[in-house]
Amino acid sequence: MSRKQRRLALIGAAGAVLCLAAGLVLFAMRDTIVFFYGPTEITEKGLQPGTRMRLGGLVETGSVSRGPGQRVTFAITDSKTTVQVSYDGLLPDLFREGQGVVTEGVLEAAGRFRADSVLAKHDETYMPREVADALKKQGHWQPGDAGAQKPQR
Repeated sequence: MSRKQRRLALIGAAGAVLCLAAGLVLFAMRDTIVFFYGPTEITEKGLQPGTRMRLGGLVETGSVSRGPGQRVTFAITDSKTTVQVSYDGLLPDLFREGQGVVTEGVLEAAGRFRADSVLAKHDETYMPREVADALKKQGHWQPGDAGAQKPQR
């Protein structure tokens, strides 16, 4: 084997090992990757029940309903489509109607969403980036809205 052939064989072997390592990492992470969707995207993409995801938008006014224990149901909207959400747990202190939220959980049958966690905005000038991007995409974003500018620290 000449020097050139040995070098090419070494580069080929290193490339194969690198591809194998990347494949193993992606295979191990397949269950931990969670995608963000807005209410309209869920209906447009026709996602299957049982899909784990993040759902974000605005809490629809008049939709918050408290049940027994810590059970809460509410609706998330992007002004085009609304998705009903059920959550069993303590809500963040800043959770309220008309505010931006991001929930993480599982899509259930009939388009309902069962949330495992709920994240609310943390002050008057911030909105989660995913929610702001989804609202901009839907054309419901105005420069004076919350989240137009992050506070400087």
